[in-house]
Amino acid sequence: MPSEEELYQEHVLDHYEDPFHRGTLAGATHAHEDKNPLCGDVVRIELKLDDSGKIEDLYFTGEGCVISQASASMLLEEIHGKTVDDLKAFSAADMLALYGPRLTPNRQKCCLLSWKVLQSAVHSPVAKGDQP
Repeated sequence: MPSEEELYQEHVLDHYEDPFHRGTLAGATHAHEDKNPLCGDVVRIELKLDDSGKIEDLYFTGEGCVISQASASMLLEEIHGKTVDDLKAFSAADMLALYGPRLTPNRQKCCLLSWKVLQSAVHSPVAKGDQP
């Protein structure tokens, strides 16, 4: 029987190899991109918010390590359909718990990159001319 750590690792690889909502979002209302300058990981998140603050849809693109890309997929799956208030209440500790396996402080930065980008995206409206 696989250990808990092995199950977590398999879950991480599943998100890396078959990510949730990887791509661009036509009609995005909000978007933000950032990178981890220490390792070069990049994540961009695009959101479509309705007038009440509900996240109707969201997608991500990016490049980087397994941790940064898998955690972006996990985060978007977790927050899909929730509200901006739910997102604001979702802490860095919640993100690390969602990811699962313990990480060194440097690797935590890889995991938290998508969380930081998402927190900024809700405050970054997309201008009409910036649509893909």
